[in-house]
Amino acid sequence: MSDPTHRALRPRLHAAGDRAILVDLGNRSSLETVMDWHHHFSASPLAGQRDVIAAATTILFTFSSAYAARRAWSHLAKATPATRDESAASTVTIPVVYDGDDLSELAAMLHVSTEELITRHTSQRWIAAFGGFAPGFTYCAPAPSESSNNSVTWDVPRKDSPRTSVPAGSVALAGSFSAVYPSSSPGGWQLIGHTDLPMWDTTNPDNPALLHPGDEVRYTAQRESIRTSHSTARTTEPSTTASPKPTTNPAHHAPAQPAFHVDSAGLLTVFEDSGRPGFGDVGVNPSGAADRASAWAANDAVGNSGSATVLENIGGLRLRALTDTVVAITGAAAHIELTTPQQANHARGLAQPILIRAGHTVSVEPVSAPGSGLRSYVAVRGGFHAVPTLGSTSTDVLSGLGPAPIQDGDTLSAHPDDATRVATHGVIRSAVAGGVNPQQPHDPSTPTELRCVAGPRADWFDPEELARFTEIEWVVSGTSNRVGLRMQVPGDQPLRRSRTDELPSEGMTHGSVQVPPNGLPVVFLADHPVTGGYPVIATVIDDDLDAAGQLAPGDTVRFVLTDLRNPEP
Repeated sequence: MSDPTHRALRPRLHAAGDRAILVDLGNRSSLETVMDWHHHFSASPLAGQRDVIAAATTILFTFSSAYAARRAWSHLAKATPATRDESAASTVTIPVVYDGDDLSELAAMLHVSTEELITRHTSQRWIAAFGGFAPGFTYCAPAPSESSNNSVTWDVPRKDSPRTSVPAGSVALAGSFSAVYPSSSPGGWQLIGHTDLPMWDTTNPDNPALLHPGDEVRYTAQRESIRTSHSTARTTEPSTTASPKPTTNPAHHAPAQPAFHVDSAGLLTVFEDSGRPGFGDVGVNPSGAADRASAWAANDAVGNSGSATVLENIGGLRLRALTDTVVAITGAAAHIELTTPQQANHARGLAQPILIRAGHTVSVEPVSAPGSGLRSYVAVRGGFHAVPTLGSTSTDVLSGLGPAPIQDGDTLSAHPDDATRVATHGVIRSAVAGGVNPQQPHDPSTPTELRCVAGPRADWFDPEELARFTEIEWVVSGTSNRVGLRMQVPGDQPLRRSRTDELPSEGMTHGSVQVPPNGLPVVFLADHPVTGGYPVIATVIDDDLDAAGQLAPGDTVRFVLTDLRNPEP
């Protein structure tokens, strides 16, 4: 049961850009209070609510529009969710072989025997609290014990030097949490054992995550590995009151036929669509096109819906048509060339439908100039065909969800349509997307301005540092990718925090400007982690996210603070 005194405390609301709100329930709040909030707004979402992400002491709400976020502000400020019915939660049993590399060392650190540590871990009743940095990674927190004789205080330090690779299935402890690594990834938690029970099962597309917020978790000791399925691990079915999830685009199931041979895939070519919002509570970010406006414009030029699958390309692309079809290319400034089997070359323009006959080749050659953009988008009439995951064909480079990146020699299929009709009778809509004008590349001597809202953790920096954040001409690092833009600063003068304590992990959103200990900001893009433990000094507003998605290494950036006055409509 939740402590009613916690619910009487007024939550603090922080704007996270113009389409998200971080509700801080305070360090005095209990996990039960956080779970009550998550359960209530998952079952009864606000108008325009896209995701609700629980964390240690906060809830992050994301919305489909700035208007929806403004309308939600006053409601959230006064909300007092009722205590959830814990008896309706599922119980998940996780069999563990306690053979972790850190088991003995951690037991000695906690001044207990390895047997006592195992007993504590298996006797503890755990609650799945919130999703983590990877699909299926769930922070499990100790549930309050009704008996003081059976209470254990968990305070496990992280490794001084994180491992570069933690094996999938590793059972681990850190702080007051326990978790299972669903896949191999870097990590700094203490490893105490392993399980063969999959935390994330892509063969179950409607419910791939084993654990959901609110589930009760029981760890049981096993002498040897025993394979267990999702269905046998659960004693009840998942709650049916969760937020409605997006349904698969019907076009994904339409018949498809080979359309292109990939002669050259460039540096990186991936499938993208409008993404998979609504799964943040199981560790899945929305993903989708980094420059959404360009992807939409390409689809619009060939008569597709805005959510049809496109190609997102960096470094140029060459496709040979296997059938007559129509394409459009948008995004970064580029030279578009159509080549016939007789080697006749014809230049084509951006954001225009291009009829390609079977055997012809279309090539995209990016303009190698600062400020010209980074990503090109290719749409084909009918949409490219790819197998969806959680209703989306988007490739997420952080989690590995979605189709693999396209390689030289691949055959790409498309959903068929009447290409000639579109080319001769379609409405041509020219588009300048992502803030990049193909005819007039951005002046490289002028930084790209990204408008942002201070916070939600601007108070972790002195006012002088917040001002300096907006004065610096930041440089985009070569280590940037779809996860985020990593910033460098001339003169080696990174930002300095005013607080040195550790921020509990909390929800992140597209556009969050996170400041790690090195003081160099990271602007989260489409494939950002769902949660993070570094303070977010500011959040880029939605209208400028497409421009951020087109920034290339070496481009300069200046952050411009925008004051969201009168958050209530």
